[in-house]
Amino acid sequence: MAIMTMGQALVRFLDNQYVSFDGVETKFVEGIFTVFGHGIVCGLGQALDENPGSLKVLQGKNEQGMAHVAASFAKQNNRRKIIACASSIGPGACNMITAAATATVNNVPLLLFPADTFAIRQPDPVLQQFEQPYSLAVTTNDAYKPVCRYWDRITRPEQIMSAMINAMRVLTDQANCGAVCISLCQDVEGESYDYPESFFAKRVHKIVRTPAAEEEVADIAAVIAASKKPLLIAGGGVRYSEAGAAVEDFAVKFNIPIAETQNGKSAVLSSHCLNLGGVGVTGNAAANMIAKEADVIIGVGTRFSDFTTASKSLFQNPEVKFVTINTDRFDAYKMDSVKAVGDAKATIAKLEAELDKVFYKTAYTDEIITAKAVWDAEMKKLASYCVDDAFEPLIKARDESTIPEMQDLYGRGLTQTQVLAYIRENIAADAIAVAAAGSLPGCMQRMWTSDVRDTYNMEYGYSCMGYEIAGALGSKMAEPDREVYAFCGDGSYLMLHSELVTSIQENMKINVLLFDNIGFGCINNLQMSNGMGNLATEFRKRDENGNLLGDLMKIDYAMNAAAYGAKTYTVTTMDELKFALEDSKKQTVSTLIDIKVLPKTMTDGYGAWWNVGIASVSQKQSVQAAYKNKKENFDKARKY
Repeated sequence: MAIMTMGQALVRFLDNQYVSFDGVETKFVEGIFTVFGHGIVCGLGQALDENPGSLKVLQGKNEQGMAHVAASFAKQNNRRKIIACASSIGPGACNMITAAATATVNNVPLLLFPADTFAIRQPDPVLQQFEQPYSLAVTTNDAYKPVCRYWDRITRPEQIMSAMINAMRVLTDQANCGAVCISLCQDVEGESYDYPESFFAKRVHKIVRTPAAEEEVADIAAVIAASKKPLLIAGGGVRYSEAGAAVEDFAVKFNIPIAETQNGKSAVLSSHCLNLGGVGVTGNAAANMIAKEADVIIGVGTRFSDFTTASKSLFQNPEVKFVTINTDRFDAYKMDSVKAVGDAKATIAKLEAELDKVFYKTAYTDEIITAKAVWDAEMKKLASYCVDDAFEPLIKARDESTIPEMQDLYGRGLTQTQVLAYIRENIAADAIAVAAAGSLPGCMQRMWTSDVRDTYNMEYGYSCMGYEIAGALGSKMAEPDREVYAFCGDGSYLMLHSELVTSIQENMKINVLLFDNIGFGCINNLQMSNGMGNLATEFRKRDENGNLLGDLMKIDYAMNAAAYGAKTYTVTTMDELKFALEDSKKQTVSTLIDIKVLPKTMTDGYGAWWNVGIASVSQKQSVQAAYKNKKENFDKARKY
C-alpha cells in the first residue's frame, strides 16, 4: 500500500501505461501539457513538481491550442502515444471543449484533466465557478459530456483508480476512442489515500487486430463478386490500421480503383497506379468520375461524411450497392451497407481470400487510366495558373470589379494553386503537411501528393480553425526529424496561433505557410455562389454607410510572428516564394511565410454537390436560383 495524494497517484499511474500493437510495445503517455491555474497547480501541479517520473511537463499558451497539439501528436503516432492535458477550473477547462470535440469526431485519443469545484462545497462559489441554480452538482465540466467518449468526476481520492482504468479502456479502443475527460475536484487533488501497489503496476494495453466474422466477410465478398466496376474508398481506418500496403495489393490483384478521404490520404501512396486521389466535395475529377459510375462502393475505415459522399449525391449508378469494413459497428452501418466489422488490414486479407475462390476481376478496361489522365492534365493547368493577360478568377461567384482592388493590396500576383503546386515540388517528400479549415483542405485533397505514408495530417472531421499551427507542433513532437508544414489561411491564423510560441520555447521547428486571402475566403465563396452578397467574410473596414464593405485591411502577419521570435518572410512573387521556401529549410527556429495570394484562385467543383441550408424565400433572384439548384440536386440524392 502507498499513502499519497490523488494527484501523486495519478502521475504515478500515467507513467506506467504502455500499449502493444503487432507485438511492438510503446510507452503510452509521453507527458502532460498544462496552463497552470489555481484549480490545478497546487494539486496535480504539486505532484508533477515533486516527482513527474519520466513524464515530460509542457507549458501551453492556450488550453485549446495545447489540446490540439496533443491530438495531433496522437494522430501522427497512429494513436499509439498520447500527451495528457490539464487546466484550471472554469474558462481554462472550457477552452479545451472544442479540442475534445475535434478529437472525438476524428476518433483520436485525447486525455483531459480539467480542474473542478471543491467536492466539499464549503468555499462555494470558488473563483471561476459557474453556478447553476437548479443543481449545485453542475459545473462547467458537465459541458464535456456531449463531446467525450468517457467522462468522470473525481470527488474522492480513491475514485481515480476505476476512473483511470476506464479512461485507458476508451483511449486504446480502436473503434470508439476519442476524448476522455476526468474532472478533478481541486480539493480532492491534494487529499491522500492508501492506494494498493497493484494500481501502479505496469499495464500493457494490447491493441489487437480483430478480423470480421466469417459470415460478414462472405456477405461483402458476395456483393463485390457480383460487381463489374467497384470503387474502394480508403478512410482514416486504413491509416490507423497501417493497412495502406495491404489495400494497394488488394486493389492491384482485383483491378479495383482507390479513392481517398481527407483522413485516409497518405495511407495509400499517391503515385500508386490505382489511386485516383480525393473523392467527394473536395475531391478531384478522376475519383468523382469513377464514383458516379461505380456499381459497388467499398468503404474501408470511413464514416461516409457528407463531403465524402457529396451529401449522398455522388454515387449515381441506380444499382449501386455499398459494403463497409470498419472497426466501429455504428460507422459500418452507414449508407445502408452490407457490413464487416473488424480491423481493416485483417479483414482485407480475409476478403482477398474469399474473392480468390471465385477468381474475381473487375470489368474495368481503360476507364481508370482515362480518368487519371484527365486529372493529370487539370493538375498541370492548376500548377501553371498565374496572373497574366488572360487571367480569370477560378471562382466566378463575386463582383470581379473588386479583383484589381485586391491585386493592388501588396501587389498580389500569386494564385493559390500555383503556390501549392510549387511548394509540393520543392519540399521534402517525407515532410508532414498539416491543415484543417478554409479553402486549403479542398485544394490539398485534390492537389497534394503523398508518397511517404502518414505525411498528411488533415483535421477535417471537425474542420477546426486554429488546429493548423498547434497540429503542426504535435506532428513535430511525434516526428522531430521531419520538416513539418502548417498550411493555414489568415482567418485560421487569427483564430489561434498561440502554440507557435510553444514551438519556439520547445525548440521544435515548424514552418507556417500562411495563405493570406484577406479574410474567410472559403465561406465568401459559399455565400456568393448561393446568391448572397459579401457579408462579413472579407477583412474590410466599415464604409460610409456603416457596412463592412469599406477598404480592405492590410495586415503584416510576418511582423507579428517575428515578434515571437520566428524567422519570417513576406511573399508576393514566385521569386520571393522560391527564396523563402529554400531559406526556411536552413533555419533551426520556427518559420512563417506570409504568402499574399489573390482571392478566388483556389480549386472548385469537379462534379460534386454539397447540401447547405439555403433560403427558400428571398427577394433576390440569385438566392431563388440557388435554392432551385439545391432542390434539384437534393431530389437526385439518396435520402439516407
